Amino acid sequence: MNQNTEISKAQSTTLKRLRLIAILEGISYLVLLFIAMPLKYFWGLPEMVKKIGMVHGWLFVLYVLLLALAHYQMKWAWSKTILGFILSFIPFGTFYAEKKMFR
Repeated sequence: MNQNTEISKAQSTTLKRLRLIAILEGISYLVLLFIAMPLKYFWGLPEMVKKIGMVHGWLFVLYVLLLALAHYQMKWAWSKTILGFILSFIPFGTFYAEKKMFR
């Protein structure tokens, strides 16, 4: 294999991983906001926030790391990378990023 094929394979792998983690991170964020938080504040059950919060935290860190790796490998503009980061704080934002930005 030549060097260009290796680079494009690495880029493809990074994008696939970023897209998967964007979806998982988005799901964990929605579960945290719309299931775990109401359980804690309306029914006094904080256990779900701890469990889902931990999973969401790891997925968020992985998302940010993969976003940085994609920025480096694909030579993305800073505006695209920063928008991908900002979208992670908005409910359903990572789904938009996965669909419109990471393909």
